[in-house]
Amino acid sequence: MFSSTFTLSLLASSALLVQGLPCDTSASVSRRDSEASTPTISRRGSEVETTASRRGSEIETISRRGSEVETTISRRGSEVETTISRRDSGATLEARACDLEEDPIRGVNLGGWFVLEPWMNWELVGDTGAVDQWTFDQTDGAEAKLQSHWESWFTESDMAQIAAWGLNTVRIPIGYWAFNNTGSPYISGADAYLEQALGWARQYNIQALITMHGLPGSQNGFDNSGHRGQAQWADNSTNLAASTAVLELMAAKYGTAAYSDVVYGLELANEPIVWDETSARNAEEWAVSTVEAMRTHITNPNLKLVMHDAFLGAKAWETVAEYLNFDADSQNFVLDVHLYQNQGGDTSNMNQDQHIATVCDYPNTQFVSPSAHLPVLVGEFSDQTNICVDAAGNVTAGTSCSTEGCQCSAQLDPSQWNANLVAATRKFMEAQMDIFEEYSEGWFLWSYTGPGAWGMGDLFKYGIVGPDHITQRQYPAQCNSTSSS
Repeated sequence: MFSSTFTLSLLASSALLVQGLPCDTSASVSRRDSEASTPTISRRGSEVETTASRRGSEIETISRRGSEVETTISRRGSEVETTISRRDSGATLEARACDLEEDPIRGVNLGGWFVLEPWMNWELVGDTGAVDQWTFDQTDGAEAKLQSHWESWFTESDMAQIAAWGLNTVRIPIGYWAFNNTGSPYISGADAYLEQALGWARQYNIQALITMHGLPGSQNGFDNSGHRGQAQWADNSTNLAASTAVLELMAAKYGTAAYSDVVYGLELANEPIVWDETSARNAEEWAVSTVEAMRTHITNPNLKLVMHDAFLGAKAWETVAEYLNFDADSQNFVLDVHLYQNQGGDTSNMNQDQHIATVCDYPNTQFVSPSAHLPVLVGEFSDQTNICVDAAGNVTAGTSCSTEGCQCSAQLDPSQWNANLVAATRKFMEAQMDIFEEYSEGWFLWSYTGPGAWGMGDLFKYGIVGPDHITQRQYPAQCNSTSSS
């Protein structure tokens, strides 16, 4: 199905959640690609934990078409060391942020609106027995319930609040069935509410990234794709072709001049899971051919076409960026990475200082050098970590504790947190925002509405950010204060 001349063999992947070197070690690190890696990927609210593994390749090759010649770029994948250096590491984060030509993305996801996730939408789906959008849409009265949900979950007053907080972008998850539900049990109609949301965004000077959260066949088998169960996407040419067709429809509409003032970009796929080298290659080649197909419909030259990294790490997509962004007139491909520190893996046993140290090393572990011509944004992250704080303010890892006065963030609503737990969580949030704003295109918190520390409203309400504006800081430049460079 791939019309592109792009060919790619994979580099060894980095884990989704990586405990990096402490911030005081060095401003740059060298990473040697391993022969094999087995990152553990677990999804919030899901009962399923999956392991993806793939082998590094000896040679990575990309063929790139020029005006009259074809250029081939080859890289070694298993023996070559790669160095990523921090920019301007002698200055403070606060000062460097002021030097940016334009504001970074400061955004929030509108999760649970057009793609149901039971852990977020329990009041809607809890008594139906549904485990995802696919099963909910087949329950009695689902269409009327959905209409009520679409009308109330997010309103114009919410968009006004987002603007008042100083956020400038919203990421709006939606499923393919909003545009074409042929042959599926999904209920259509969400696109009308998306249109309404874009109108509100325009009114309050907010940009929108529309992200395809649910693709035909399910790109990951989780409820956040709309269909929990088996993922039948990366290795299914029919579903890949159907996915491209829907995205072309979206590009033809939202990629025009009529939306150029409000639509920042279109995201091709949210969190696709690839199980082996073949499916990883399929996903990357699909991304290339789909971007090329979408570009034929786009008349807004500033529209970004975004792809999630499929948990392969940003470095694995450098050759894709070399191909798609080599032409100065078409440098609109952007990579999305999701950086959670409460989903198991290397971060599961960290105290908050260690969580923050991991954030401080993201420039080395999660982002790429500017010379890679691969803009990266953080499409999802959370302020939730699994920590406990005792009465003296000591922070330990975990979800339960027994000492008097001890509180654990995973077990209590933020309305019940004491000052020590609020402070520890705020420090983590501020470190994330500072690093994301300096070393990436920006960030989107998951989510606007959510339980506990997952919800942006709770973060403002209980003093974890703000109190009035997202740029306000109580703990500025945490990473630089421990950096040796």
